[in-house]
Amino acid sequence: MMTPTALAPGFASQDDFGDVRAEYHALRDTAGLIDRSNRLRMLFTGGQPAATLTGLVTNDVLSLRSGEGQFAGALTAKGKVIADLRILARTDDVLVDCGEDCGPAFAAMIRRYGNPRLAKYTDVSAVLRCVGVYGPDSAAAVAAVLSCDTQALIALAPHHHLVAQFNDTPVLLLRAVAIDGMGFDCCVPVEQASALWAAFERYGVRPVGRTAFEIARVEAGIPRWGIDMTEETLAHEAGLDALGGISYTKGCYTGQETVARLHFRGHVNKLLRVIRAASPLTTGASILNATGDVVGDVRSVASSPRAGHVAIAMVRIAHGEGLVAVSERGTQTPITVDAEPPS
Repeated sequence: MMTPTALAPGFASQDDFGDVRAEYHALRDTAGLIDRSNRLRMLFTGGQPAATLTGLVTNDVLSLRSGEGQFAGALTAKGKVIADLRILARTDDVLVDCGEDCGPAFAAMIRRYGNPRLAKYTDVSAVLRCVGVYGPDSAAAVAAVLSCDTQALIALAPHHHLVAQFNDTPVLLLRAVAIDGMGFDCCVPVEQASALWAAFERYGVRPVGRTAFEIARVEAGIPRWGIDMTEETLAHEAGLDALGGISYTKGCYTGQETVARLHFRGHVNKLLRVIRAASPLTTGASILNATGDVVGDVRSVASSPRAGHVAIAMVRIAHGEGLVAVSERGTQTPITVDAEPPS
């Protein structure tokens, strides 16, 4: 049994706990424990929190019932991505969280466009921590530590959630989609966060740092705002529709005109895709086709103990064969592109 490690202070997870390879294999073979508290968590309360949000994001928040959740994007007026979000409907309020890199832009959007007469919003990041458990054994670990039914956890749809108890404290437990496979995030009051972390360690869940978690994320092709997508990336280019983050039947929202036009009348010319190579890839490298034309660029990169050298890249749809990634130093690396994910 491992000696419990104190939960990292502040909002920054550790890069590693001394053995990235073992941490990666915990995520893939057993269960890994990661502090995800660096994400922004914002609580919407008042008379119409869902109505407030649904007019600002790409998905239909009004369709959610208590205990349900969804993935969504917040866009500029031109349909480009400000933030990617998880939206969790509860009995009396709505909890939204997003990555640390896009948190400030989303918060600024809410301050500018949120209607305080419909809903109030509060940044609860400092008082609500997020402890993640990921891997094939994650459901069993969470069920044991939080006294839940394992099958009920496995049956949760992505982003759906329930309330469990830890030391007589409510814990919001949600099915997470941050890497491939099973995973759960536990939103717990800061006063109980370290105790919950230690309880998972006593059960045998290995602490995992950001390095191993990033490897698993890149393998899964899950985009990260700030590197794979930015305010220059269209929602369709980022794959928000393929990830279930866009409703085409809801009412108006910021950026809807561009999203609807691309969906019903046209298409984008490039998409985020997972690419693979026999040698390391470099963020920012240009992707060239067989005739030397630039057809994309490399974004997130990782060297995986199982998958080898992988990356997320923005690649033109009609990319052809014989692609190479060319770094700023001129190094050429042949690459292959994974099949386009289903939309």
